[in-house]
Amino acid sequence: MLLVLSAEHRAHLGCLPQAGGAAFGELGRLALEQLRRGAAPRACETAARKLNIGTDIIQHGVEGLVYLLTESSKLMISEVDFQDSINVLGFSDELNKSLLQLYLDNRKEIRSILGELAPRLPSYHSLEWRLDVQLASRSLRQQIKPAVTMKLHLNQNEDQTAQVLQTDPATLLHLIQQLEQALGEMKMNHCRRIVRNMK
Repeated sequence: MLLVLSAEHRAHLGCLPQAGGAAFGELGRLALEQLRRGAAPRACETAARKLNIGTDIIQHGVEGLVYLLTESSKLMISEVDFQDSINVLGFSDELNKSLLQLYLDNRKEIRSILGELAPRLPSYHSLEWRLDVQLASRSLRQQIKPAVTMKLHLNQNEDQTAQVLQTDPATLLHLIQQLEQALGEMKMNHCRRIVRNMK
């Protein structure tokens, strides 16, 4: 699987050759620090003064590296696919090897950082349901108005919450059909590859 880079990201990564080989190590360190602790404009300014390079070149280079490393780590791109992805940038072999080594050395740590940043979504615990049917009202003597009431129990951060939902049977049947269709699509090879790469 190749990583497709937008024109903006290519432009940001295009700053790497301008920075020079000596500055690449510093840019890599700054990119990893930004992933660990967040953006640090002062660190970029300090690095720019130390390396005698424009601050915007440092910032763009760091942003480009952060994007390249996070997207490659998310997809768990293989060594060969990573090389193919960066070959389109037209960098020297030395710079390509440095980028590859930076990715290989840090992809596990980057994946763990991304895992910590992912939102903790509630998970299913149990479901209670009830079918109510209104047979008549003051204004209508004969009517049949069914309603399905569900109480959905969820686990979130070791706490239990409950959501009460009510719907008519036709909407519930439509929802079931949509969920069954989504489960059917999950069995397709394309979806299996995506799920495998997300783990």
